[in-house]
Amino acid sequence: MSSKEKVYFKTFGCRTNQFDTQVMMSKLNGFTLSMDELEADIVVVNSCTVTNGADSSVRGYIHAIARKNPKARVILAGCGSHSKGESLFEDGKVFGVIGHSEKEKINSILQKPERFYEIGDLAHIDTTIVEEFVGKSRAFIKIQEGCDFACSYCIIPSVRGAARSHSEETVMAQVAKLASNGFGEFILTGTNVGSYGKDHGSSMAKLLKKLSAIRGVRRIRIGSLEPLQIDDEFKELLGEPWMARHLHIALQHTSDKMLDRMNRRNSFATDRALFEALSDAGYALGTDFIVGHPGEDEEAWKEAIERLVDLPLTHVHAFTYSKRDGTVAASMKESVRGDIAKARHKELTALVSEKNYQFRKTHTEGLEVLLESGKEGLFKGFDQYFNRILVESEEDLSSNWVCMNDVTVTPSENRGKVIT
Repeated sequence: MSSKEKVYFKTFGCRTNQFDTQVMMSKLNGFTLSMDELEADIVVVNSCTVTNGADSSVRGYIHAIARKNPKARVILAGCGSHSKGESLFEDGKVFGVIGHSEKEKINSILQKPERFYEIGDLAHIDTTIVEEFVGKSRAFIKIQEGCDFACSYCIIPSVRGAARSHSEETVMAQVAKLASNGFGEFILTGTNVGSYGKDHGSSMAKLLKKLSAIRGVRRIRIGSLEPLQIDDEFKELLGEPWMARHLHIALQHTSDKMLDRMNRRNSFATDRALFEALSDAGYALGTDFIVGHPGEDEEAWKEAIERLVDLPLTHVHAFTYSKRDGTVAASMKESVRGDIAKARHKELTALVSEKNYQFRKTHTEGLEVLLESGKEGLFKGFDQYFNRILVESEEDLSSNWVCMNDVTVTPSENRGKVIT
């Protein structure tokens, strides 16, 4: 095999997958990284399997690559390797399959001349230190794997395994390396981020304190947290200057009936008290919300939307429920019609969009923005509240920090100008 074979990575799904792709890229000593799928000799598909629709997207991409670049060997990685890898391999749709535990071995695995199925296990935890993030200004830091929750709609615990944490030493070494390479903002990610440390006597708060002391760390964001994971130890850090003023807290619903159907561990009364306290502390607040889960009748939706009106939300990741084979919810009755779920999704996103607009209109001063990219004098980035901002400048400000005051607020975004 030629050591100059070109490898292209296609990443589906979450930030954890994005980090895993960077791990695999960092291990490619015997290959050339390609940014063009049509020129690649090998296409690694880092897949998502969170819904049947996610599986369909991955399969569709694999079929498209076979048509557009028939010479390429397609390798399936990611969560889909554990749920659909065997069938895709047996049907000859992919050249090889690698599980989560095998991604650090990718350089040697890709050199195999014959087809391979290397699924590994679900107990592995990475030790790779990623030195660079290709095409990024912010760095994603994976701090844990797996989840111990058993939500009715979710397949992830069965494809990512039980919750397990990276050591503090590994995470700190990762952040220190990237900080020395110029990264200043770090997003802590994982399957269930807030469970960090439960398996080795640490915690999210303890880790945050240690990371904040690393030279070059300017801002830390945290991936999705569960309400019960925001404890008193965590709340003590809310005023720290390096904490991004945005928290994403996964509620999934605001009807207690639906939370019970989803087998969630939160209740709206405690959720509301938590959100109000965090909002009073100056935080923008996002959440995940599933619309159209089986059992979401008109009464449950009416209760949910009324509660959402009063909740201090600024961001939402709203999902229309999609059946996932192998989950408890997949066998539930009382399904919600697609057109009704779509209308509810639209109502929810419109409500939170207006809440975000009102929040931004009252937060126009002292916006600390990390600009990610731009061209022709217009750059984009996110402020400490995780709101998007477009910045005009005659100088190239990509990957730079700017402090914005007196920005112009529109329904879709903030805009500002840097005078040089």
